[in-house]
Amino acid sequence: MYLITFDYGQRHNIEIDYAKILSKELKVHHEIIDISSIGPLLQSSALINKSFNVPEGSYNSDNMALTVVPNRNAIMLTISYAAAVSVNAKYAGTAIHTSDNHVLYSDCTHEFVEVFDRMERVATRGLQPYDLQLWAPFINQTKSDIAKIGIKLGIDYTRTRSCYNRNEFHCGLCATCIERKQSFKRE
Repeated sequence: MYLITFDYGQRHNIEIDYAKILSKELKVHHEIIDISSIGPLLQSSALINKSFNVPEGSYNSDNMALTVVPNRNAIMLTISYAAAVSVNAKYAGTAIHTSDNHVLYSDCTHEFVEVFDRMERVATRGLQPYDLQLWAPFINQTKSDIAKIGIKLGIDYTRTRSCYNRNEFHCGLCATCIERKQSFKRE
């Protein structure tokens, strides 16, 4: 297994620190890929552009479009597929999921996974002895479903990160914090 974490200039890059710690504990090879130089091209997002405040409230709020990083998952998955080919992996995996109450992130949909996988199979055809596949086990899951799976597996959620702000603790006000909190209440 081979884990990749991307630094795309996100303000909540504390998630990179968590990934480093967990990959060491799991004794899994971990690469941090710095693609932050694309940040100036993605300034429409409050997750990158620090002159915007991270919007507060639920994903259903009108201001949540500010949290979209255009084409983020396609950018990261393209690099992941290239890495997977180079190590003869059978799968390139991602933990994206269709969220509970919104379709704001079109690159977190079943349609995106299906189309992207097809495109990458064409792009990597003939480079391996088998067809590389996109593995997205949570694509049809809500955060509540994922929380239940993690609880059954004994995941220590105090060592995970969802917040869009780089604070020591979850802010509790951004949409991802609100959705995380609701997910555990439903569990």
